[in-house]
Amino acid sequence: MNEKLYRTIGTIAVEKYESISSKISDDIATEQDKENFALLEEIIALAKNRISVAENEKIAEDGGDVWVERTSESHYPHIRLHGGALEDDPPMLNL
Repeated sequence: MNEKLYRTIGTIAVEKYESISSKISDDIATEQDKENFALLEEIIALAKNRISVAENEKIAEDGGDVWVERTSESHYPHIRLHGGALEDDPPMLNL
């Protein structure tokens, strides 16, 4: 997928999340709305985590004192479970 499509998907997902959040607040959400909300909530949390991991890795690479999600210099045992990185050895992102 290209960057424009990713951004559009993200924008629509956040809009849908906010719409369903409003329905929940007004107590008019259906069970399907609530399920979709839970999925969107998880996707948003994973995206935030992935960005945080990339930022921390960049700080660590530059010699900064920051916590990173790994057990050694080259091993990322659990990041994928939390959405922090796509691979065990994540590529550096240009943030």
